[in-house]
Amino acid sequence: MTDDVRWLSPRELRTWMRLQAVSELLPGVLDAQLQRDAQLTHFEYLVLAMLSEAQDHTLRMTDLALKTNATLPRLSHVVKRLEGRGYVERTPCPEDRRATLAVLTDAGWDKVVATAPGHVGTVREHIIDRLTPEQVEQLDGIARAILESLDTEGRLDALHLPED
Repeated sequence: MTDDVRWLSPRELRTWMRLQAVSELLPGVLDAQLQRDAQLTHFEYLVLAMLSEAQDHTLRMTDLALKTNATLPRLSHVVKRLEGRGYVERTPCPEDRRATLAVLTDAGWDKVVATAPGHVGTVREHIIDRLTPEQVEQLDGIARAILESLDTEGRLDALHLPED
């Protein structure tokens, strides 16, 4: 059975191990900065950021779940915490009584605006500024190729972002 396996070459194995290490370490780095500076988890910040970019700072919970790659129960739990802190409100959808809207409050907007510079600084420090412009382009292509394999339905916005 193992004769059919296409084992990784030493170079492929090294690449995989490094990618695996990045995928394990990066969330902790992002979470630590956001917790320290804004008392938010990375996922809470992502929810606020997605709402801040939406028209009228409002999304259906199902759409917000898609944009954040979250299950509805997880998202509902996080939105409830953000509601308790005054950053988000949930309201019934006027077009569909079965749906619920998540709305970024003014306090939520202020939190995103205050938090974004530190988050971007961390992303720059640990990723973007470590790379040459050519490597940034390469990483974009690599990330897109991997996302196309992982997100075969194209649900995440990351696959649909405009090119420069």
